Amino acid sequence: MQADTVIWVARDITERKAAEEALREERNFVTTVLDTAGALVVVLDPQGRIIRFNRCCEQTTEYSAPEVEGRLLWDLLLLPEEVEPAVAVFQELQTNQGPHQYENYWVTKSGNRRLIAWTNTVLPDSDGSIKYIIATGIDITERQRAQAALREAKEQLEMRVEERTAALRESNDQLVVEIVERKRAEKELRQHKEHLQELVKERTAELEQAVGQLRQEIMERQCVEQALFQEKELAQITLHSICDAVITTNALGYITSLNPAAQRLTGWSAQEAIGLSVSEVFRIVHEITREPVDNPVEAALRGNRIGELANPTLLIAKDGTELAIDESVAPILASAGQIIGAVLVFHDVTEERALARQLSWQASHDALTGLINRREFEQHLKRALLIAQTQNQQHALCYLDLDRFKIVNDTCGHVAGDELLRQISTLLQAGVRKTDSLARLGGDEFAVLLHQCPLEQARRIANSLRESIQAFRFIWEDKVFSIGASIGLVAINTESCSLTHVLNAADGACYAAKEQGRNRVHVHQSDETELAQQHSQMQWVSRITQGFEENRFRLFFQSIIPITDGSFNREHYEVLLRLEDEAGNLVSPMAFIPAAERYNIMHTIDRWVIRTLFAHLSTRNNQLAAGTPQQPAGRRQRLYGINLSGATLNDDQFHDFLQEQFALHEVPPHVLCFEIPETVALANLTKVAQFIHTFKKLGCYFALDDFGSGTSSFAYLKNLPVDYLKIDGSFVQNVVDNPLDFAMIEAINRIAHVMGLQTIAEFVENDEILMKLRTLGVDYAQGYGIARPHPCHF
Repeated sequence: MQADTVIWVARDITERKAAEEALREERNFVTTVLDTAGALVVVLDPQGRIIRFNRCCEQTTEYSAPEVEGRLLWDLLLLPEEVEPAVAVFQELQTNQGPHQYENYWVTKSGNRRLIAWTNTVLPDSDGSIKYIIATGIDITERQRAQAALREAKEQLEMRVEERTAALRESNDQLVVEIVERKRAEKELRQHKEHLQELVKERTAELEQAVGQLRQEIMERQCVEQALFQEKELAQITLHSICDAVITTNALGYITSLNPAAQRLTGWSAQEAIGLSVSEVFRIVHEITREPVDNPVEAALRGNRIGELANPTLLIAKDGTELAIDESVAPILASAGQIIGAVLVFHDVTEERALARQLSWQASHDALTGLINRREFEQHLKRALLIAQTQNQQHALCYLDLDRFKIVNDTCGHVAGDELLRQISTLLQAGVRKTDSLARLGGDEFAVLLHQCPLEQARRIANSLRESIQAFRFIWEDKVFSIGASIGLVAINTESCSLTHVLNAADGACYAAKEQGRNRVHVHQSDETELAQQHSQMQWVSRITQGFEENRFRLFFQSIIPITDGSFNREHYEVLLRLEDEAGNLVSPMAFIPAAERYNIMHTIDRWVIRTLFAHLSTRNNQLAAGTPQQPAGRRQRLYGINLSGATLNDDQFHDFLQEQFALHEVPPHVLCFEIPETVALANLTKVAQFIHTFKKLGCYFALDDFGSGTSSFAYLKNLPVDYLKIDGSFVQNVVDNPLDFAMIEAINRIAHVMGLQTIAEFVENDEILMKLRTLGVDYAQGYGIARPHPCHF
């Protein structure tokens, strides 16, 4: 199942944002023009409801725009007796769709009447249907009053003329004055009328310009709305089709949408969830502690930051189902930067986490018994040592070895032996405390770490375990076996030096228990460690000798593959050594090499490897020669890496031995690559350089093994004409997480390439390490993540 997949959808909305900004500026401009115009401007929809109401209208009627917008004009502002004529004019205007002039009274909020002279214009939609009616008007109340006053003055004047005709005849001078006054009034009236006409003309031009701009604004707004609708549809389709669950909220944390994946994982439908707080629908707890976890959406809304939960999280669905999830959350920001909501993206990782837990368990536990294995036990022991040294606590280590396990294994077979180990494991688990660590170290060896346990209490627990095993009877088919256990016990306190020291002490105490008659507990004394180590190594010398006599050494091959260039013309292997013990189990050379080095038998082991490999290669070459006259074109050549110890390189007779083997088996030198540890090369630089020069002339290849573990690696390289540098595995294992190891490998690889050498990375355990090495440009890789060693069959 694909883990951690995220789909991002992006759209370039630059042009749309520019259009929207231009539209807003245009709208602001039109609004400003309408509000600063000296005339009344009102925009009506086809039903007569008020859509726009400019500032002049507000000042004239004493109503604010929010009070009147959405209401019918005639219900609010007309006299009752003028409603019917006004509606008729409105309907006729929609029918003819032409400019129309009309006068009527508006009633102000305080009840006053204002006479308005209207010019009405119809604004059609793109399909010809009426969208808006725009009415522009001039308040002519004062003009009407002036005209009425003028008429009244005229009438009074005429009355006076008639009444005073006789008087005028008698007073001609007074008549002349009145005539002059009348002419002056008529002149003022004409001037006032002309001024009003000019004012109406100017305001009408302004209004026509504003109406045109308003029409353009409406058309542009319709285009933007259509584009936004299409983009919204595309976003909805994307959200409905992706596998990740997506929940969006508003700025208060209330859900505004869930895509189908979110509905499926939470168990809530969109209809149920929209409007609820996100914490009601998206309920999460810590996977291990089961404690509620702070909702990430609320944190994002508070902190205005993108985030994801570091802790393993479980989602509690509506029906109680629990799902392991990974999630991320981000705030949604408006153009001005304020938070308007959040988006939460999550997906189901239940299977991935279950697999990770299984792999973690397998890496730390013994598959046969279910107990922790040696590797995990050593981690427990390291922590106990640290606590003992820093907190002055006392612990104890029991090392158990079953006394008669080999009898069961030899008599009844490996299946019976495995069942015995399982039953003993169950017995031991019942005899230790819950706080203690019980492990199977391998074969029939077990260990118990007794936490916070003084030595005397540990002695009682160890004896209790021994007695339980002594009383136990193993039944297999018709046979009954009694099993004993020899137990070594060592105290862990502030004087405990190291992990190796404690393990060796426990092993030595166990050996002492066996030497004293088996089936007993022996407490380690400080003067026993060196003796126990020496005895253990002497036992390995005996086992190595017996292995040679009984032909129980085995050769294994492990592939070395190119990682930067797939085109290669030969197969590359490292030759590895294994010892098959008395029970048929394979023993790693790390178990017996220290004893072989201490007791000077490493050169014997190296010579056995060379003789055996050369014999195999000779047989293989003869078989190929017998089958075909020459090597087929499709068959790649092979290169075999052979490890050489310091003892072998210091052996003056080894040169002659190696040349004799080449002559005896007729093995071509170019199929061999001798691997020399860097520490050996540093300690024996002259001899190693001479050896390399001698056999490189014959065509052999050379590699420096564990490169980087020495103290002056780069300084001496120019003196050793090797072909490969094998980068020390301690750097490779941690290259993904450790920047220092990454830098070391990068430096080694760069120097090697400058010198014309190729690099091989050891201990490549997984694909992550392989990808890092490929990024660095390392040439070859070797390790369990590439290929496990396989036996060489002769």
